[in-house]
Amino acid sequence: MTTFSKTAKSAHLRLAVLFLAAGQGSRLGGFPKALLKKNGVTLLQSFCSSLETLSPIEIVIVTGYHAKAIEDALASIDTSQLPLRMIRNPHPESGQASSIRLGLEALQSNYDVLLIALCDQPNVGATEITLLLEQFASRETAHEIVLPMVNGQRGNPVVFSKRVIDQILKIPGMVCRPYMDQHPELVEIMNTEQQAFIMDVDTEEGIQATGLTKSV
Repeated sequence: MTTFSKTAKSAHLRLAVLFLAAGQGSRLGGFPKALLKKNGVTLLQSFCSSLETLSPIEIVIVTGYHAKAIEDALASIDTSQLPLRMIRNPHPESGQASSIRLGLEALQSNYDVLLIALCDQPNVGATEITLLLEQFASRETAHEIVLPMVNGQRGNPVVFSKRVIDQILKIPGMVCRPYMDQHPELVEIMNTEQQAFIMDVDTEEGIQATGLTKSV
């Protein structure tokens, strides 16, 4: 009964998604991480497919160094069922924080919860996102953020209430990580053994270890 209750609550959350894909992929020889393939499917396409079952009301994809390649890849797949927009970070060299801030400022919907996801986590899909949403739906009253934690290691994606995102946006230049560090009382830790939350791809060795390919 408890599991059903959590799932029912999470199903009624209005979900917005911020997907970060602006990086250079310098340690991958300048290859865009979002276009790495798992079983012949790009991580970008796999993530979009995962979202279809979750009925988000808004998806913002932030591109940067490889904007054209990612836009072309997205145009080649069917995203007609997704409320998706892409925005370009004109200064991706300023780092991930600049992409996050740009993405937060671009949100337009009246969402309940925002999922901020990275483009290089090959095993994050609908199951992992649902776990986060269920945790958010049953969180303690004072908590506005759900952070996955695997054996003491911080993971991603992270879930934020609209209330806390609105507070972040009121502070010039503020982004999520430093805000979380300054307000630990707002953070609910989701302890889990799901390795998907901490598995990402930054190196050629990481590609080989996860069975990904760089084919286009």
